[in-house]
Formats: sequence, C-alpha cells, structure tokens
Amino acid sequence: MNIQETFDALIENEQIGKAIAFAKADHDNSIKEHKEFIMCESPTFNEKKRAAMYAERLKDNGIDDVVLDDYVNVYGYRRGTGNGPTVLVEAHMDTVFPFGSVKEIRDENGIMYAPGCTDDTRGMTAVLAALRAMNEAGIKTKGDIIFAGTSREEGMGGLGGMRDLIKYGPKADTSISVDGASTEHITYQATGFKTYKVVFKGIGGHAYCDFGDMANPLHAAARAVAKIADFEVPKEPKTTFCVSNFHAGNDAGIHAIVPEATIKFNIRSDSQEILDNLEKRCFAAIQEACDEETARWGKDTITWISEKYVDVPAGPQDPHTPVVEAALIAGRYFTPEENKDKVELSKGGCVNGNMAIGAGIPCVTIGGGPLNGKVHSLDEYFPYTEAYRLPQEIVVLLCMAAGVEGICDSIIR
Repeated sequence: MNIQETFDALIENEQIGKAIAFAKADHDNSIKEHKEFIMCESPTFNEKKRAAMYAERLKDNGIDDVVLDDYVNVYGYRRGTGNGPTVLVEAHMDTVFPFGSVKEIRDENGIMYAPGCTDDTRGMTAVLAALRAMNEAGIKTKGDIIFAGTSREEGMGGLGGMRDLIKYGPKADTSISVDGASTEHITYQATGFKTYKVVFKGIGGHAYCDFGDMANPLHAAARAVAKIADFEVPKEPKTTFCVSNFHAGNDAGIHAIVPEATIKFNIRSDSQEILDNLEKRCFAAIQEACDEETARWGKDTITWISEKYVDVPAGPQDPHTPVVEAALIAGRYFTPEENKDKVELSKGGCVNGNMAIGAGIPCVTIGGGPLNGKVHSLDEYFPYTEAYRLPQEIVVLLCMAAGVEGICDSIIR
C-alpha cells in the first residue's frame, strides 16, 4: 500500500475508529490533566518536577522501562510485535516562563488562559491522550514506539534535551515531535541557528581625563553592531540576523570609558552553508570594528572574546519523506473543515525536529496553528473545545509510522 492507501485502511478500520472515538470521549479528562501540568511550572533548565510527573503518567499508561535520564529527559517503550521500525514521539517539557508566572488558570467559554498553556504543555498532554486512546482500543503496532518528554527546548536550552536524547538515548528510525496544540502547521525542514555573546575589552578610564589616551570598547561594539545591521541576506532560503542585547557600563560610571562592552546576537538560516558563512561575516565585522576603534586612537588595542550559547544545525528534508507525507494527509483529515485549506508544510522551523533531521533521522513536527494563542507571552491562551483532534492525529500518525498488526505495514522504508 502507498501512504494514502495506508491512511485509508487505518481510518476505515473498526479498531482505529475506536481509538479515534475514545480520544474525543477522553477530552474532558485530557483537559483536566493538561491543567495539572500547567500548574507544575517548568522553566528551561528546571524541568525535574514536571519530568517526574510525566514519567509517572507514562508508567500509569503501561509504558515499559520508563527512564528519567541525567539530561532530564523522560522516555519509555510501548512495545510492538517486533516486525516494524522504532518510532520516537516526543514533546518538550519546558516553558519560557520563570517560576511564579502561573498564578492561576483562567477558563472562559472554552478558552484557557495561562503562561505556557500551549507551548508545550498541550503537546505533552496530547501525546498522553493519544497513548490512552491506543491502549483503550488495544492497538498492537508492529514497531516499538518510544514515548518521550524532552528538556531544554526553549531559549538558551537550544533544543539541548532533544540533542542529548538522540545522542545518548534509545535509537529510533523515525521521529515525530509535537509542539503546540493544532493540526494545521507541519514543520519538515530544519532552520539552523547560532547564538553568541561577544565581549569587547579595553583599558577603561575617565571620560574626560583619559579621552584620547585609550580606545573605547563600547564604541567598538557599536561599530560592530552597525556593520552587522547593514548586512544583506537572502530571502530564500530564509536567513535572519539580530543583535538582541547590548550591555556596557552603569549609572555609577556614567562619566567613564568602560573597560568592556557586551553584545549578544542570533543568526538563523534554512541553509547550513549560508548560516556558517553568516557566522564568519559577523566575526569579521567584529574584528574590523575593533581594528577601526584601535586605529582611531592608536594608543591601545581593543580585543574581544566570544561564547557560543546555542548551535543548532540546519537541514533539508524531502517533502515526500514518508512521515512528512503522512503528517500532511493526517493533518488535512483531522483539521476542522473551515481550516483545511490552511494545512501546509513549513520549509523551516526552530523546533526539536531540527536535531533529528540533523542526525539523519526522518522527522516531522506537528502542533502549530491557530490554537496556539500568544505563545511566549504572559497572555498565552488555548481554545480547547476541539483539542481532541490533535491526539486523534497523533494516534493515526503513529500507527502509520509503526505499522499495525492485521491492518497495515509501516510506511517507513
């Protein structure tokens, strides 16, 4: 069977239909569980409490050999019959908000409001809902399925949990990441990104008395920022740059030439080659700025040091990769009628799937779309009336990837 035929065979099967129906019937329970996870706050680098909670839920739902590893990732197996590929399904457990951000969950007319209620708390609980539905229907997949929760996806975490899971954890033949609450948006290629801190160093002194006797690190940093700001980058493949932080001095030293100044910048591209070249351009601009500021005064030398915070690989993937085609078919089926024309493949994305693609593992990331309201803001909200659609999609996508005894083989070749 081809991919569409495999999907059709699953949708028409009574056992799969039972799982789909259960996911809808389980909706209220899933939302209750969702709220419990929201109240278990989980800032990046501080996911242990939520990870322990997630590990217990996996055990409660029959997952074997559940591990909470040294990297604060959680994973375990739903065993197959041994006749199919190993499939990883994961959602990240961290949110961008510090402890104390979630005061309460406001629930009004089928919409909940709370920091982190969607990204990625819903991804986690949608995976758990799909697991319950598969168990209720007694689905026997051919391949093993690894159910996982990953740490350090956001911000300075730099997708670190997924990187470590792939590097040190169980091996998978294909990967499905769930990041968000919707069925419309499908990410199948990896946008690479790098984040750096650069510190410009000089002597430092009095703004008046030492003027002309020393170069100014802050001025060198400003020259560098101006040079980077003038960069031109291609629209396709999409490439971006941003100097996001600039720090120097303090009010006590408002009349001082600072001894150092710091900038932080982020660069991204859907092309690894362009990303690497952009990195070289940034550091060439930084060195030029230091040389110019040094030459301006000719009495000391501005130097710089850098620290890399994040380095995520870019990676292409054929849109006809089986798991990508399967996600597109399933997404269109489970999306509400009024939004079906919005189901699309996104060429680039900065999601956990990047790490799988970079490691050569076929991967798709689902969950993006209109149910993700104001993510990464304190006003984040989640319209949950039809949120059961995502667990339904996960069920079918997992069955397509792993294969199901008596119904279909895996689409993974």
